[in-house]
Amino acid sequence: MVQSISILGCTGSIGRQTAAVADYTGIRVAALTANRQIDRLEEQARKFHPEFVAVYDEGAAGELKTALADTDIRVGSGMDGLIEAATLSSVDCVVTAVSGAVGLKPTLAAIDARKRIALANKETLVCAGELVMQRASETGAEIIPVDSEHSAIFQCLTGRGPGELRKILLTCSGGPFRGRKRADLEHITPAEAVKHPKWNMGAKISVDSATLMNKGLEFIEAMRLFRVTPDVIQVVVHPQSVIHSMVELVDGTVIAQMGVPDMGLPIQLALTWPHRIPSMFSRLDFTAMQNLTFEAPDLEEFPCLKLAMDCARRGGTAGCVMSAANEEAVHLFLKGKIGFNRIYDLAAGAVSEVAGDDAGSLETILLADEAARKYVHRVTGE
Repeated sequence: MVQSISILGCTGSIGRQTAAVADYTGIRVAALTANRQIDRLEEQARKFHPEFVAVYDEGAAGELKTALADTDIRVGSGMDGLIEAATLSSVDCVVTAVSGAVGLKPTLAAIDARKRIALANKETLVCAGELVMQRASETGAEIIPVDSEHSAIFQCLTGRGPGELRKILLTCSGGPFRGRKRADLEHITPAEAVKHPKWNMGAKISVDSATLMNKGLEFIEAMRLFRVTPDVIQVVVHPQSVIHSMVELVDGTVIAQMGVPDMGLPIQLALTWPHRIPSMFSRLDFTAMQNLTFEAPDLEEFPCLKLAMDCARRGGTAGCVMSAANEEAVHLFLKGKIGFNRIYDLAAGAVSEVAGDDAGSLETILLADEAARKYVHRVTGE
């Protein structure tokens, strides 16, 4: 069980839930970072009194420094600030709860510093999975997944020997538009897209769940995290979100991890592993459950998932380009600049035009990320 944590992205949904878990368990919060929400960051800083806070936005960092002038909390900014928060000597676990590719550099820095990584930033493995996992193997840094699905797979595989796994069954709620036709989603509004039927999440990940791109990112993440080929992973739509994922073993046995749909559970596990302690979360009531149903995903009506699967098989910078283009497209959609269905078009277009076969260095990956973002803005004129 870790003693001291750094929360990268403390003002987002995962970051706030991590802070609540730390408060409940008594784990010390030594560092906090945010993008620009300084009011919420200041509130957390005064509650937990960390030794260091950082704001990615340089201007907002100056405002926070003034706001915290009556404390002895150090304030950093930009990428340097995120990296410092990820590598503090007093921290033994870094919770990567930032959204998007911005999490890549601080995660690598934390791995080099041999911290435990409680990984909630899926773009890190989508963009640079081979590089990240190789670096973790070389340094001995632990990577414990926080995504509910990957946490479930991690738990189901614990104690399994090499060669026992036949298939990973990656569950998917289906999002708010399950059963709808793509043509009917053309005029979906941001407000409709962020209303997930089961999970309370931030805007970006909620839109990704609506397009099923989130499951596509998780497909690639699972491939990297558990070091399997794409053919070993099967996406299964499970609308009730009670089973968080399953593994099928070579003898036909299927092991499932179940629990209430609350991200606090996998967050707490990532901080206390290999131990389990009592939690503040509700329990499953099997007598109150209705049917648990399963179905195949509709790859034709929700093509973002198929695009991600294709990128997983292609390799190179395809996943990085897809993720970066999707990130920019989702931001434009949330601002009302493009339609819902355009998100896929832009991500697919970027992969077709920008993706390359070489992803062997951080520099190559970052250049591909930048090129994908420029593609989206060039094509949309935004």
